[in-house]
Amino acid sequence: MRLTTLLPGRLGFGTAPLGNMFRAIPDNEVQETLQAAWDQGVRYYDTAPFYGAGLSELRLGEMLSQQPRDSYVLSTKVGRVIYDEVEDPATRELGEKGGLFEHGRPNKMVNDYTADATLRSVEDSLKRLRTDRLDIVWVHDIAQDFYGDDWLQYYESARTGAFRALSRLRDEGVIKAWGLGVNKVEPIELTLALDEPRPDGFLLAGRYTLLDHERALQRLLPEAAELGVDMVVGGPYSSGVLAGGTHFEYQEASPEIVQRVTRVKEIAARHGVSIKAAALQFSLAHPASAAVVPGATRPSRIAEDVAALEESVPTDFWAELRAAGLVSAAAPLPAGN
Repeated sequence: MRLTTLLPGRLGFGTAPLGNMFRAIPDNEVQETLQAAWDQGVRYYDTAPFYGAGLSELRLGEMLSQQPRDSYVLSTKVGRVIYDEVEDPATRELGEKGGLFEHGRPNKMVNDYTADATLRSVEDSLKRLRTDRLDIVWVHDIAQDFYGDDWLQYYESARTGAFRALSRLRDEGVIKAWGLGVNKVEPIELTLALDEPRPDGFLLAGRYTLLDHERALQRLLPEAAELGVDMVVGGPYSSGVLAGGTHFEYQEASPEIVQRVTRVKEIAARHGVSIKAAALQFSLAHPASAAVVPGATRPSRIAEDVAALEESVPTDFWAELRAAGLVSAAAPLPAGN
């Protein structure tokens, strides 16, 4: 199924921050943020067991369980199985993302992309989310940033395990779609080259943003558009640095990135454009982009995201960004006003 057919709109809500990413977030703040998203009309929610060892799913399930199941689209991920036994979250081996969820639940997480683990993960997610079905399931993080030089071994495990299991669930009507949810383009390029099984789309996080889009434009996005394979763009604010935060790629932003953001903001200010509007509308301008899923931990941020999609952005703004070398010459730009 095409993601553009399945998704209810072009703006979703990414719930990674609600797993206590970077900081411990009070439950009431989380529920107020989720309620704000619902009240603002957001009807697509993305989560994962990885986000706080199930914490994000539990928190999202608390809100969504109060809503009619047919009124929203829900995606989660497989690849990590959460156990009842505990461990120190700060000592988990997470590749380039060390310490990302050290404030999450202490439940032990095991990387497992086999078919049996995939089915168990789906069942566990259904319980945490308090729902009877999932719409989309992404195979999570089978890429270099988590597994380094061993990533192809994990990919092969997923290809022969999770990919086939999710294809069966889709064919049986248990889920509507599946694909990969990754922070790198290479696993998606590899998957598009497979004869089978065939995914329905992908969630690509952080690789098609104002700050980082060159690699995705070389082959992946043109090929996806040609094949009619849709992309959900995760992390459109590049871990927050494009929305007033200090993180890029889940770590403190380098001076070079800070300088680049400053240049974008200066041009945006001259044209009266908000940085959020620039970020979201850029990520959605590519023909392969089906939706963006920014995250948030404060209710006020949701209204900003909704307004950013509707904001009028002049063509001259995009032209100046391109002339300054801040967006690729190959990047499709919004039509502007």
